Amino acid sequence: MSRAQRVTVLGATGSIGLSTLDVISRHPDRFEVFALSGFSRIDELLQLCRAHRPTLAVVPDEPSAARLRQGLAAAGLGTEVLLGERGLCEAASAPEVDAVMAAIVGAAGLAPTLAAVHAGKKVLLANKEALVMSGALFMAAVRASGAVLLPIDSEHNAIFQCLPSDYARGLAPIGVRRILLTASGGPFREWPAEQLAEASPEQACAHPNWSMGRKISIDSASMMNKGLELIEACWLFDARPEQVEVVVHPQSVIHSLVDYVDGSVLAQLGNPDMRTPIANALAWPQRIDSGVAALDLFSIARLDFQAPAPGRFPCLRLAVEAARAGGSAPTTLNAANEVAVAAFLERRIRFTEIPSIIEQVLAEEPANALDGLEAVFEADARARKRAKQWLTRQGR
Repeated sequence: MSRAQRVTVLGATGSIGLSTLDVISRHPDRFEVFALSGFSRIDELLQLCRAHRPTLAVVPDEPSAARLRQGLAAAGLGTEVLLGERGLCEAASAPEVDAVMAAIVGAAGLAPTLAAVHAGKKVLLANKEALVMSGALFMAAVRASGAVLLPIDSEHNAIFQCLPSDYARGLAPIGVRRILLTASGGPFREWPAEQLAEASPEQACAHPNWSMGRKISIDSASMMNKGLELIEACWLFDARPEQVEVVVHPQSVIHSLVDYVDGSVLAQLGNPDMRTPIANALAWPQRIDSGVAALDLFSIARLDFQAPAPGRFPCLRLAVEAARAGGSAPTTLNAANEVAVAAFLERRIRFTEIPSIIEQVLAEEPANALDGLEAVFEADARARKRAKQWLTRQGR
């Protein structure tokens, strides 16, 4: 019997990280935890270290490290504590590691995810921003290193499951007409557009189907999450933006579909639980129990579909425009969105001002070519600066 796969979980205390550890714990003969990272939830990270006994743990700074080391010593654990981005990259690229769950939210996840790619690891990609920010560079690194890239977003994992194994040749050679990317519509799907200005962070985070972190919940409410996923799908599956169509599907049972030129449409269905795509990627090309209940079609009874309302979700339009512009436009889009979402969560702006900030920053920043990772981070920094300047001008 082959040895267990050693897994690094970046973003272990978030919802994806916890779901990953749940799946891993169900299969101790197949997987073992090598490294865990956490940002602000140090006590929770300590509890995870006690449960999974990793070789490495990564935290952002020395005060967090001192606190974690104290808890590890009290528990009699020899886990080594690393710091910051350098520590994340080390945990992602260590020779002992077989697979890396890249689940750090936002731009902060790019460097360690790329470190895993350059090291040729099996990369379970939950950090969509890595591809949004640096798609061409990221995919070139995957090809050069021989890394195995497996999508974790439920939509992209569904598409992955519905495509033949040689999908890397492009969509046309395998007879694909378009990709149908499903969206729940979030908590504001039925809200009148004129009421959205009064939406609170609590209302925006109250997703009807999924349990997610605060940032991604806001993105889901604005449908920016779906826009970022559209950009990610273009890079993952070598698709043009016009080959990816967003379909609102409130039940979140069909996770995405692939439309073939012969009239066949293949869909992947399942209960809305992230352990399904996580288990699929961890065990790929095999299948394992994820802990997710079997889908009961009789209790669901119906599946509904509708087009997204453009007036209610301008963020989706902005993401499509950025995808078509290419170059640094998606990087700018993502950076401005992160600043705007943070400001909304801090109650400094209204929900409807999120797209206003993003649109203004996109208008001010040209879509330049990105010839290296330094150019990516420079575009990201410029966009964040412009977004913060917008807040300052508005007295926020």
